[in-house]
Amino acid sequence: MSLIVQQRKGAVMVWTLDRPDRLNALPDLEDGEAFAAACDAVNADSSIRCVVMTGAGRAFSAGGDLKAMKDRRDLFEGSGAAIRERYRRVVHRIVRALYGLEVPLISAVNGPAMGLGCDIAGLGDIRIASERASFGVPFMKLGIIPGDGGSWLLPRNVGYARAAELLFTARSIDAATAEQWGLVNRVVPHEALMDEAMQTADQIAAQPPQALRMAKSLLRQGRDMNFDQMLELSAAMQALAHLTDDHIEGVSAVLEKRAGEFTGN
Repeated sequence: MSLIVQQRKGAVMVWTLDRPDRLNALPDLEDGEAFAAACDAVNADSSIRCVVMTGAGRAFSAGGDLKAMKDRRDLFEGSGAAIRERYRRVVHRIVRALYGLEVPLISAVNGPAMGLGCDIAGLGDIRIASERASFGVPFMKLGIIPGDGGSWLLPRNVGYARAAELLFTARSIDAATAEQWGLVNRVVPHEALMDEAMQTADQIAAQPPQALRMAKSLLRQGRDMNFDQMLELSAAMQALAHLTDDHIEGVSAVLEKRAGEFTGN
């Protein structure tokens, strides 16, 4: 059974990490391919405008399988060179695929998100947490370091000092603290989590799809560009946006005081 259960709801794709008996632990060796395939399918389908990712059961994802670590099997089997290669082929394939998702990704964090689970949640463009959620990167407690790129991602989400505190102390934080630190956009009652996530996703999905994908690309690339580079890229993308039918529809809709109906053309 694939880790990711997919459900299409209009222009929104819902992904559920479905390994509840193991608190959605990951990665198993096939998980890199599962994430890559799911992301590639969305990127290739212009009718999908947003993805919502959540977890089955009481956790979002507990991260790595501690029993597999202790037994040195699966991802953790063999020499250092073999383990490094599996991280690149499995773990890095997961985070590269999610980072390369062209449509907005909403992480609907329903419970604990630890280690790789925390970093996967952090790859969401928008993060909405249940009041039952908690977050942590307890790698130090296990005598390892973030092998998933979390040391690059976490400071960009919460700032260097707070990322350092989380990593160096190996402690976890509750949903309210995560909101205060900027790790999540907001916290909602547990029963309202998916309704809130879907309401946000529907608002996103109502936008013109080509402009939406370009806007996400600008935000992501802007993390590592200087201002002049961003201005050049913005001008090029804006020129393309001005030539779309959706641009004319958007202008017409505003002038006519109605909602726009965007087709992706």
